[in-house]
Amino acid sequence: MLQQYEKYRGIHPGIVLGRELKKRSIKQRPFALSLAEHPQTFNAITKGKRGISTALALKIERKLGLEEGTLVILQAYYDIQKIKEKEIKSTPDLHILSKALFWDTDIKYIDWERQYRAVIQRVFERGNENDKNEIIRFYGTEKVNQALQESNIRNPYTIYRFNKTTG
Repeated sequence: MLQQYEKYRGIHPGIVLGRELKKRSIKQRPFALSLAEHPQTFNAITKGKRGISTALALKIERKLGLEEGTLVILQAYYDIQKIKEKEIKSTPDLHILSKALFWDTDIKYIDWERQYRAVIQRVFERGNENDKNEIIRFYGTEKVNQALQESNIRNPYTIYRFNKTTG
């Protein structure tokens, strides 16, 4: 991939393509039609709402004289970035949670969504304020409150304190 496109890693390739067309003063609609592509589809790509297929990427690269594979590689980097963002959102910040909370479990294998009741229960029984705040941030006040009320924690002080600090 060309060095000039290295800075676009993680950005949707359609956005980069739109900038390139603008820089070259090429109108999207005529360009899309010259590729035998629907202008609406092409517009969705340049707005970052739709991915670029390998076949279309090759057509665009040939037409614009770009290095072969540039847009495909940008699409791959974008897809990787999206997966990483999703993974980050799918777990609480493990640097904040006390390691002692999950001493008996490999934390990498916790299904944070399926096992949320057990996680919340454990953190509110054994965790410190930072642990609790991170779990509240991750799951949200409503879900934590619901899980605490449904759980075997019948310590009214914990639930009362939680309700006082969040609501």
